[in-house]
Amino acid sequence: MDVDAAGIGELWDRLTGTQPDPPLWLVVCAGVLALAAVVHGPTWRVARNVVTIAHEGGHALAAVLTGRRLEGIKLHSDTSGVTVSRGKPHGPGMVFTAMAGYLTPPLLGLVFAALLSWGRITLMLWASLALLAAMLVMIRNAYGVLSVVATGAVIFVVSWLGSATVQAAFAYLAASFLLLAGARPVIELQRMRARQLAPSSDADQLAQLTGLPGLVWVGLFAAVALVALLAGGKLLLPDTSELLPQFLRDRP
Repeated sequence: MDVDAAGIGELWDRLTGTQPDPPLWLVVCAGVLALAAVVHGPTWRVARNVVTIAHEGGHALAAVLTGRRLEGIKLHSDTSGVTVSRGKPHGPGMVFTAMAGYLTPPLLGLVFAALLSWGRITLMLWASLALLAAMLVMIRNAYGVLSVVATGAVIFVVSWLGSATVQAAFAYLAASFLLLAGARPVIELQRMRARQLAPSSDADQLAQLTGLPGLVWVGLFAAVALVALLAGGKLLLPDTSELLPQFLRDRP
């Protein structure tokens, strides 16, 4: 019992403890790699699966929080997804459920950035695992299970076996990616709407539910993504106000 208690206590300390801030070069490199993953087409087609997981997870969480009955989630290899819930086909619950998808990736990135700014690297990684485990229970297709399990496996290996530097690099890369990736699906959404290729998109469903034009909802998604990016970037970048005076003092 004492050994088990000691092990649990050590695990708890590891989970809730703080880690030192990574060097500035690591934070910048993580941001550059995240940006490259968003703007480079072939890489984006793979990395977008992570955004889809967050998007559909947002729908599912909103459905549960608003009292709807969650039926299941499907993730597809073309990076699309669908979340099915039961309840009133109108009203606040349906509105919040439909609205949550595009808002979740950038807001999740902002939450991760806040945890990292507080030195909670391990907590951020394990919170990601907990969210994926909760989502896995509701996945209803093979590709969805594969996608969630593969993502969780990578995070677990990094959090359990990776060095402090590797964990920090991965955590900052993940947070930066979610912040930067929040805007691209919104842009893609509006392009498809302009070509009339997405008549049942989240924005158009919200238009039917509220009477507000779909473009208003696209604007809301874009505004949240932009605000989250600016706020999250400020949190992720260390305070450089003291670096210049130190640099000047070190000069001969």
